[in-house]
Amino acid sequence: MPIAFKEWAVTVRALAEGEQLITLRKGFMRATGERFELEHERFFLYPTFDHQRGDLVRESHQPELRRALEEGVWSDGEPPLRALTGGALQQPDRVRIRAWAEVAGHFTVTDPRCVDALSPFYVWTTDYAEKRLGWRRRDPLHVLLLRTYRIPRPVTVKVKDEYGTTSSWFELQRELPFEGTPVLSDAEFERAAEEIEAITRHAGQAVLV
Repeated sequence: MPIAFKEWAVTVRALAEGEQLITLRKGFMRATGERFELEHERFFLYPTFDHQRGDLVRESHQPELRRALEEGVWSDGEPPLRALTGGALQQPDRVRIRAWAEVAGHFTVTDPRCVDALSPFYVWTTDYAEKRLGWRRRDPLHVLLLRTYRIPRPVTVKVKDEYGTTSSWFELQRELPFEGTPVLSDAEFERAAEEIEAITRHAGQAVLV
């Protein structure tokens, strides 16, 4: 069965539109006490609504919050936008899988200036991104550079209890092919990747994957 990687729905939308190229993970998981490990290098992007708050998304991307609700399917109808922006949105009955990604680079950073310099490549507020770095200061922040592909037709999958674990990864209970079109051309992605690698090279280190 294919592997899925959990991210906020608004982040999944941004990755699938080529508006975000990286994701961030802290080296220590609060709920389990486990350190983050890059367990998989290719995975489907699974949209979640847990702890998603509108005030943690930069102002220029606020209009995308409404579109992020399209990533879920609720039996009693789409919830109001205020439920999403307030961070108290109930999980949907189903979610739409519209993209998959492969890890093109894996870096660890400890310098807040690096997180700020990477801001053109994510849609969160820089304050939120820097808070991710600041929690458990002794553990580095993992920066994953993702090459994202849109699948030909979005697939709707049922939300299962076992998908709600604290781990970033889980196994989807259905077969899905890794096929589709890259959201950025090779040239566009290579230019952005070079910039991201240059930023992390000065303030962090690459991790072999």
